[in-house]
Amino acid sequence: MTEVGYKNATRTPQVRFVENESLAIPMFSVLGQEGEVDDSADLSAVDPEQALNIYKAMCFTRVLDERMVAAQRQGRISFYLTSTGEEAASVASAAALADTDMIMAQYREQGALAYRGFSAEQFMNQLFSNELDLGKGRQMPVHYGSHKLNYMTVSSPLATQIPQAVGYAYGQKQAGEGAITLCYFGEGAASEGDFHAALNFAAVLDAPVIFFCRNNGYAISTPAEEQYAGDGIAARGIGYGLKTIRVDGNDALAVYLATKEARDICLSINKPVLIEAMSYRLGAHSTSDDPSGYRSKDEEQKWRQFDPIERLRHWLFAQKLSGQALWDEVQDKALDESLRAEVLAAMKAAEQVPKPRLRELVTDVYDTPTLELQRQQEALEQHLAQYPEHYPKTAGRV
Repeated sequence: MTEVGYKNATRTPQVRFVENESLAIPMFSVLGQEGEVDDSADLSAVDPEQALNIYKAMCFTRVLDERMVAAQRQGRISFYLTSTGEEAASVASAAALADTDMIMAQYREQGALAYRGFSAEQFMNQLFSNELDLGKGRQMPVHYGSHKLNYMTVSSPLATQIPQAVGYAYGQKQAGEGAITLCYFGEGAASEGDFHAALNFAAVLDAPVIFFCRNNGYAISTPAEEQYAGDGIAARGIGYGLKTIRVDGNDALAVYLATKEARDICLSINKPVLIEAMSYRLGAHSTSDDPSGYRSKDEEQKWRQFDPIERLRHWLFAQKLSGQALWDEVQDKALDESLRAEVLAAMKAAEQVPKPRLRELVTDVYDTPTLELQRQQEALEQHLAQYPEHYPKTAGRV
């Protein structure tokens, strides 16, 4: 039979439907939960010292999350999102990138930013929206951004960063920068139209972008089985013509190796890649969410045995460097204590920093504030002057 229609399509006289089961995609994983390595796994591209840095950033993220949930419950900040149980997905993938690569995050990838060097002080300044906040106090908590670290500022609308990442990556290719863009999102965001448009554009335009889906099982309260009937998100990448891999999102080394290879593909042949990292959100969706309303404690406990930090810790304990143990229990305890002290000190310091001056609220929205912005600024100042008792934190900060 001659080839007709789409490339690789051949004619057949039989009525034969392709079913979901025939396209099941395997999951790449190299570490067992006790840190044991699969006999067939190739870890030659893993530097043990870099793996230790990944581990430290994961631990920092866990401590930061615990402290800030407590701070929100105490009324010290208004909102927070944890990445508990998903630290390997963000940190290890960021570790596989070059510093010049752009990261476009959703809102649960603080670990990637921590790995790139965003300090505890910088995290706290953003969370408390003080005058040292790089976002000038204009964003809600966890909407981080850093021009220096090539981490695009987070925005609330779901999935908008996915097509934006395609455009940015296409620009990188056109400029010949030798850099790529990695875009994070959850499987819930993959239900948005922006996701589908982005994958199609990336495949057609050959944009060097990595679409990194954290499939944590829930789109807020909606479980994955109520979101889609297909074989996860990875199958969609194949449907749009993308090179695709599914990886164990709780295995930091597998995430690192998969992302490293994906970046090589993006740079060498200017092709987009989709990575689906299978994980589980151990915490609530946000501090505004109560997961007990849609899942059981037994389910959460089952997933705690797959804690990505525990898995990498076991592997590190078994590593030798110049004949000496790379990491041990004493060092691990000292790390935990130092991180908790660092985060607490940064939080206390950030609370004392004044809020940005209200006069700076619109100064750089445009080169010169429009008349409408000026009128709004004046109306705000008049309102505050009339009701100062309701806005104590603005006193003297106009």
